[in-house]
Amino acid sequence: MDAYDEGSNARHGPVMPRRPAPPAQRGAPADSAEPDVHPGPEPEPIASDVPRGTPEPDVHPGPEPEPVASLVPPEPYPPGEPRTGIAALSPRYQVGVALALAVVAIGVCVHIGMTFLHVAPPNTVTREHGTAVDDWIYPEFEQNWKLFAPNPLQQNISIQVRAGVRGPDGMTLTTGWYDLSAEDGRAIDGNLLPSHTQQNELRRAWDFFVATHDSENRPVGLRGALSESYLRRITVLRLDRDDAVRAATGSSGVIERVQVRSRTSNVPPPEWSREKVSTTPSYRELPWWRVPQDEARGGMR
Repeated sequence: MDAYDEGSNARHGPVMPRRPAPPAQRGAPADSAEPDVHPGPEPEPIASDVPRGTPEPDVHPGPEPEPVASLVPPEPYPPGEPRTGIAALSPRYQVGVALALAVVAIGVCVHIGMTFLHVAPPNTVTREHGTAVDDWIYPEFEQNWKLFAPNPLQQNISIQVRAGVRGPDGMTLTTGWYDLSAEDGRAIDGNLLPSHTQQNELRRAWDFFVATHDSENRPVGLRGALSESYLRRITVLRLDRDDAVRAATGSSGVIERVQVRSRTSNVPPPEWSREKVSTTPSYRELPWWRVPQDEARGGMR
């Protein structure tokens, strides 16, 4: 049997030789039992166990659906963001703001147009509506070209005023001279944004008076009385701000009359110039003006 088992079998084909037992099991008794081995759970395959070249499933995705957000109209403001400015107002107030802005825009356009007609050369419009243009410009918005004139102003002109004050005892006292131009100069000095009143009100009032009066302080034309009233009201208002009545009487009182004068002095020439000018100041005193009762307590407001 052994020879038959180890040889070739013509009927059943060649018999494979038996695999020799491991060295550790050689010489062990034939009837010895194999060790009781319980294999653990098989490990799950890892990526290296998957054979390479395995084709992926042929999946053809269909057309992507249109996003739903594109079908919703965009909101004017993102949700949760608070509205600011005019948009935060109710529709009624928005209409009011729009009307106010329209009125301001129209006023600005009218003012620019009037100013242009005032400084422009004579033309058909100014000949036809010159009175309306002058009424709009004078005296607050008067324009001139003195800065670009061949001989610009070379004088310092200061406006001074004094008042006749009636005290509680009925006696009239005269105050000292108040230099109103010097007060404006102190208010402008060091001020990055001085007001139009501090810069031009008093100066333009004096220029208006000089242009409508002769050298004898008599009115010339129809605007003389207007210039006197304008200058008088400014001086009375400034005296009230300076508390001139209390300074003169020590208590209460009323301003009965005012007198205005100008102090003019030439600007000294530079050191390198050979020009010689007199720096002695000259004065121009106006007559006393009686103050109406409605202006006596601080001028028209």
